[in-house]
Amino acid sequence: MELLFLIGRIIVGIYYLFNAANHLIMGTEQLTQYAQYKGVPAPRLAVIVSGILLLIGGLSLLLGAYPGIGVLSLVLFLVPVTFKMHNFWAVQDQQQRMMEMVNFMKNLALMGSALMFLLIERWPFSLIPQMWP
Repeated sequence: MELLFLIGRIIVGIYYLFNAANHLIMGTEQLTQYAQYKGVPAPRLAVIVSGILLLIGGLSLLLGAYPGIGVLSLVLFLVPVTFKMHNFWAVQDQQQRMMEMVNFMKNLALMGSALMFLLIERWPFSLIPQMWP
């Protein structure tokens, strides 16, 4: 079971790190334009800060270090992004509304899974297993 937990942690950590790279390196301009379109104040700064939160959360899960800080970073990313960027209830176009709803629900599920990591007191194969949070 410990090996399966490690595999799951690696998969989820890489998911967040890929998204961090998208925010900070590969897709900064495109995400900034989308944030501006959605009415986010200081959209470029918001994209960069959200990328840093994803980076912290992804590294925390991948390495098993400071899980409380990692989960907090992910929740701080997911709450505003979910409700501001994926506000499907305000979208008129049905196809766009469906896409936003899928992303809204996905983010809620990601937030739920991140919060569940807090229940696990000992993370097998962690770089810093004695550190909590």
